[in-house]
Amino acid sequence: MAKAKGKSVELIALQCTVCNRKNYTTKKNRRNTQSKLEFKKYCAFDRTHTLHREAKVK
Repeated sequence: MAKAKGKSVELIALQCTVCNRKNYTTKKNRRNTQSKLEFKKYCAFDRTHTLHREAKVK
């Protein structure tokens, strides 16, 4: 099997836009998706579905 030349898949966090907490983590392929990801996910702290945007994992 051939190895990939660069690290194209990386781990990202999804941060709530209302409370600014990082609730979810996921993987993202940088080659296929260069823009920031945005999902409407459930925030347990606000107890509602809010917009979550991509953020760096510490």
